Amino acid sequence: MSPSDGAAEISKLKDGRTALAYKAENAVDMESGAIVAVTTHGGAAADTATVEGTVIEAGVAVAELLTAESPQGRYAVHLGGVEEVVADKGYHSNEVAVRLGELEVRTYIAEPDRGARNWEGKPAEKEAVYGNRRRIGGKRGKRLQRQRGEKIERNFAHQFDTGGIDRLYVRGIGNVHKKLLIQAAACNLALLMRAMYGAGKPRAAHDQAVEAIFVVLSLINAISAASKPWYANSGSLPRYAHSCAHR
Repeated sequence: MSPSDGAAEISKLKDGRTALAYKAENAVDMESGAIVAVTTHGGAAADTATVEGTVIEAGVAVAELLTAESPQGRYAVHLGGVEEVVADKGYHSNEVAVRLGELEVRTYIAEPDRGARNWEGKPAEKEAVYGNRRRIGGKRGKRLQRQRGEKIERNFAHQFDTGGIDRLYVRGIGNVHKKLLIQAAACNLALLMRAMYGAGKPRAAHDQAVEAIFVVLSLINAISAASKPWYANSGSLPRYAHSCAHR
């Protein structure tokens, strides 16, 4: 336990090292790539123990948006709320498949190779796991898994790699959660700006403005060149102009 932050827990990093850390879990909309919910846990918390809470948080967030109607008269979210969950194999377990099924959520969770399974006395677990296996083996399940790598992992890269939030300088799970919420809000804002203006960051907007200025200048030069007489850039005048000058 950390003497300065008792809520931090020992977590194993991908390179094999260990560190006192917190675990951030995001629920991301597969269509837009927007972060719907953010939950924060101790670094030692297993994925299978936290996924249900994150799905519930996402469901609450979607339910709060059901009354928000756009100017075009269309609802901003699906009226059925969260209906499907796509996740990697770290979230797969019998209990997760059963609990999410009880929440009336279809699962598309990648299944690790566990060899032969003994389903004696576990009819509910068998039905839930086999249903998930059937879905991820279909065309739609494979397509959703590819989209998961694109939409979800991209958000984590923006938050932790380029966003620099992989190392925090605040203490307590409450303050850490606030930092993660602010970072998620920034990612959603950048997504909205890209959809509206074509640029999600000030530098990208600046680069686009510079390109637009060069395009406008090139267009002006082209119009100016087209409006000049054909002999304007030559070294001599037409023959009739010489004859008029000597009269």
